[in-house]
Amino acid sequence: MTTRKPRVLATRHFPPDVEARLTSNFDAVLNPEDRLFDGPSLAKASDGCDGIMCAAGDPLNAETIAALPASVRMIATFSVGYEHVDVGAAARRKILVSNTPDVLTDATADIAMLCLLGAARRAHEGAAMLRTHQWVGWSPTQLMGVHVTGKRLGILGMGRIGQAMADRARAFRMTIHYSNRNRLPHDLEKGAIFHADPEAMLPHCDFLSINAPMTSTTRKWVNAERIARLPKGAVVVNTARGGVVDDDALIAALKSGHLASAGIDVFDGEPKIHQGYYGLENAFLLPHMGSATVETRNAMGFKALDNLEAYLLKEQSPPDLVRASS
Repeated sequence: MTTRKPRVLATRHFPPDVEARLTSNFDAVLNPEDRLFDGPSLAKASDGCDGIMCAAGDPLNAETIAALPASVRMIATFSVGYEHVDVGAAARRKILVSNTPDVLTDATADIAMLCLLGAARRAHEGAAMLRTHQWVGWSPTQLMGVHVTGKRLGILGMGRIGQAMADRARAFRMTIHYSNRNRLPHDLEKGAIFHADPEAMLPHCDFLSINAPMTSTTRKWVNAERIARLPKGAVVVNTARGGVVDDDALIAALKSGHLASAGIDVFDGEPKIHQGYYGLENAFLLPHMGSATVETRNAMGFKALDNLEAYLLKEQSPPDLVRASS
């Protein structure tokens, strides 16, 4: 007798090696056109499926989860963040949720440093000058940016990525300040200066790197009042989640000159980002590419599959189970 393979819906077009393993081990419903699902179409596409392999931005809110067919037993998200999945609603339906921690730390920290350097050294303006044939040669005052070496870096959220960002910044002899829910052990702190109150950290930040998760507490945390506490000429970097920043406040500070520049890889409402960013020469913008290396995206996919295989094939608890908040 042939045992039926569990059916898994892939909501996005995932890397080839990931889809090959998905297809080998499951009855896979793929999305080769990488079309974007809204809630109703996602629920419809998951008809008869045991699991869903989704990604950041998929609308797995309470309404969508309520509409999922009874067959769905697990949602594995191809991401560390899981704010796009209503974990509480899933728990009420007895649907397990997993994520992919640990595998994208270095790639995202690399992009955070790229955003910091790109913003500080006016990389966008320089590249645009070349590509539009506006560069007429070197001059003593051309594209003078902000010095990085030896400056103060404040990190909001000192988890794995925040710590990796700090390690990179130490190569530039930056003094590290950080704020986190809990102070790190001495061996992980590595001389960084802890601020129990994140607002007290802000005046000490020549650069502010946002590495905090998106929660109800951090939603639009970087607002006009807190930006005003940063030193004039500071640089803001965001590679966490766009919703941690109040776009109107950040754009106003960049226009006024209170902030020298910003380096941003994530946006609230992406890909439909705030129109005000497009006209800012002092914003170094990237299209959410923090984890975009072949090695990292494969590792994310394989971790999502580890979780799906543990539960749907082996009847074991997923190793990266996300639990609903009490």
